[in-house]
Amino acid sequence: MLRLVLPKGSLERATLELFAAADLAVSRSSDVDYRASIADPRVDEVRILRPQEIPVYVADGLFDIGITGRDWIEERGADVVSLGQLEYSKATSNPIRVVLAVAEASPYRTLADLAEHRGTLRVSTEYPELTRRSLVAQGIDADVALSYGATEAKVPDIADCVVEITETGRALHAAGLRVIETLLVSHTELIANPSAAADPEKRHAMGQLLTLLLGTLEAREKVLVKLNVARDGLASVIELLPALRSPTVSELSGGGGYAVETVVPKSDINTLIPALKDRGASDILELALSKIVH
Repeated sequence: MLRLVLPKGSLERATLELFAAADLAVSRSSDVDYRASIADPRVDEVRILRPQEIPVYVADGLFDIGITGRDWIEERGADVVSLGQLEYSKATSNPIRVVLAVAEASPYRTLADLAEHRGTLRVSTEYPELTRRSLVAQGIDADVALSYGATEAKVPDIADCVVEITETGRALHAAGLRVIETLLVSHTELIANPSAAADPEKRHAMGQLLTLLLGTLEAREKVLVKLNVARDGLASVIELLPALRSPTVSELSGGGGYAVETVVPKSDINTLIPALKDRGASDILELALSKIVH
């Protein structure tokens, strides 16, 4: 039913891992094959292409849905429908930032400072349109040159500043650069062709796929905790348990206490389990989750 295009390159591995975890495993003959398939009746065709191209191909109707970053949607000015943000990137669950950076020794501290630059400001970037719009809005006269890679190495000899993406900022800092402005916070998004999204049957299938992906992403950050507790310790244990709504409490056979289960943030589990034991909980189980669907 749906023609799907997935990103090649930096997002490729994380995207394929997400689809596999969502029980939408992508199959292809080799790691370099751009044609693939998903054994799901809602997906008719799968291609793996550069994320820079995906917004245009989806807007033009070559594909019904695709995954790419907001940075490339803005750069290409593509007319697409955003079905939802997917909170993952190359290495983390955080969005990337499109930032303007200068040499560490540069006197410029803010984007407004660049308006005082004598002559035409030289800017190197893989995002020339996004950069040009941002600088024009600040009244900055700039010569924006398209970079084909190693952008951070072009300051100061080739460019006065660069516009580049970063997740943590470490690579820019290692290159001797200092970020002075964030031009865009870019999430990974599931996007759709407007005509395809207007088709009720296709839109329903798109929504179902999005549910699986979002449920998988949420489950990555949480675990299921199950435990037993004596009757007189129940209230004390419940106080410790953050829950999606509220813990599930069931009386144990014979009336000797209660079984309790709830979903908690994975980041809290190493402090939570010992604290539960201190309050009388026993038979504590931590279970991984595949999907959480609200």
